[in-house]
Amino acid sequence: MSRLLVLDGRGELTTEHVRLVAASVGVSLRSVWRWLEAARREGRTGPRGRERFRVTPELHARLLAWCGNAAAVHRELVVEHAAAVAEGRCASPVPSLATLHRAIRRDLSAGQRAALAGGERARRRHDVHLRRPRLWRNACWEADHTHVPVEVVLDGELVCPWVTWFVDCATNAIAGAAVTPHQPSRDAILAALRIALSRDEELSGPYGPVGGLPSLVRIDRGSDFLSSTVAAALGAFAVPVEDLPAYRPELKGTVENLNRCVERMFFASLPGYTRAPSAQLRPGSRSTRGSQAQGAEPLEFTVFVGLLLEWITWWNTEHTSQALEGRTPLQAWQDDPTPVEDVDAHLLWAFTLEDDGRVRTLTACGVRWRSRYYVGEWMTGRADAGTKVRIRYIPHHDHEIEVFDAASGRHLGTAHLADAASADQRRAVRQSREAEKRRLARALSAASRHTRDRFGAVTSAQRPQRLGALTAVQAEQELAVSHRADLAARALPDLIPPSEPPASWARPVKRLAPDPSTPMRRACPTRS
Repeated sequence: MSRLLVLDGRGELTTEHVRLVAASVGVSLRSVWRWLEAARREGRTGPRGRERFRVTPELHARLLAWCGNAAAVHRELVVEHAAAVAEGRCASPVPSLATLHRAIRRDLSAGQRAALAGGERARRRHDVHLRRPRLWRNACWEADHTHVPVEVVLDGELVCPWVTWFVDCATNAIAGAAVTPHQPSRDAILAALRIALSRDEELSGPYGPVGGLPSLVRIDRGSDFLSSTVAAALGAFAVPVEDLPAYRPELKGTVENLNRCVERMFFASLPGYTRAPSAQLRPGSRSTRGSQAQGAEPLEFTVFVGLLLEWITWWNTEHTSQALEGRTPLQAWQDDPTPVEDVDAHLLWAFTLEDDGRVRTLTACGVRWRSRYYVGEWMTGRADAGTKVRIRYIPHHDHEIEVFDAASGRHLGTAHLADAASADQRRAVRQSREAEKRRLARALSAASRHTRDRFGAVTSAQRPQRLGALTAVQAEQELAVSHRADLAARALPDLIPPSEPPASWARPVKRLAPDPSTPMRRACPTRS
């Protein structure tokens, strides 16, 4: 239509031009002439828009205040319109509730409507994210922790383990994993990283030949991943670490997809799965919900780890994916001709441990670290020779350390804690700590019950009544007991008067207050 207007403005428009446009768009010749007339008269080249109710910024603010409740906003508009009419002011008519709903659906996107009730987290579910280009093997790894929603038994208690793993983004192959029965930290990351960097060409382990040095590692902004220990371990091999923004799982979609797949394919089939559907109306306690849903006893922690390693083997060697053109991650890894850079076993063992940072001396008692001695059978014949050593260790694993020669960096051997407590002693200490924890919890609960004020329920807009009847005699008795128990209140300052100071001491001079009517003068100090 714009081309016809240009030709009409230059005086070159003919019927053949109009007939050509009508034939191409499938309308009659009269319709095109009518469109041209409307364009000359009204200046529009499209259909005439209908006047309808629209969502204005003010109405959008009202929807935000009511968390997306359109009915509440409509009632508010009706009340305001009635008040304006009663006062004689001019007020625009209020649309019906159905009209308001239609305007919200037309003017607000699905993400904007979800944000009204759920905020930014709900809005992000409707976003569109770009896919990263698929590169070559070991071009990029992604690492993450995942909380296992399965209750397993460890030392007679039910725990939900955590899994830390590294995944190759090009082949979706799991390069290394570590399992902890509690919140993971640096030791779990270093253990998984050590397995991921090493390789097994004979396919005897769950990871097979997957591994080597990556060109990049993507992580989230967890404090354990951003620790200096992990940065030093990867920095020693010149591997950069890309820390992604927080709460942006779409930026590391490979490992997040693995977290989703392992729950649906593996965790959901285990006894003790805490997210299993239940026929009960009232949700059970966390300690019994998973086992009751499956009708079986929970697994032992060691059994769970063994099953997880078997699933990792199945994922790498048998599971096929459309993204890999029907191949398994191991097949995609082996079909990639990109050279793999292996890591020397000595360097791998040394740099994936945390360095103590000090040079220590090997004595007859062993190596002293953190006020405790560590010994090993390889130390025989080396004591009292002034051997200088350095210590590397796994974080939180203080039962053993790795000793290296301070001059050459050669690994000398493993040293264990001397005079370590037995299993019974550790169990007794743990039970004592748990008993003290329970006693303190009971004391705090009892104190909160006595000190917290309780109020009665109200059925109208009035101040609630404070509960807990107390007589005047009971109040005086309780105050008397607390006063006797308060040692600070019993320490009276005038109970023992201070003695007179010696005569040789200089006493302060007492000055009279100046008269306001007399001018101020600088007085000379006097001596006593």
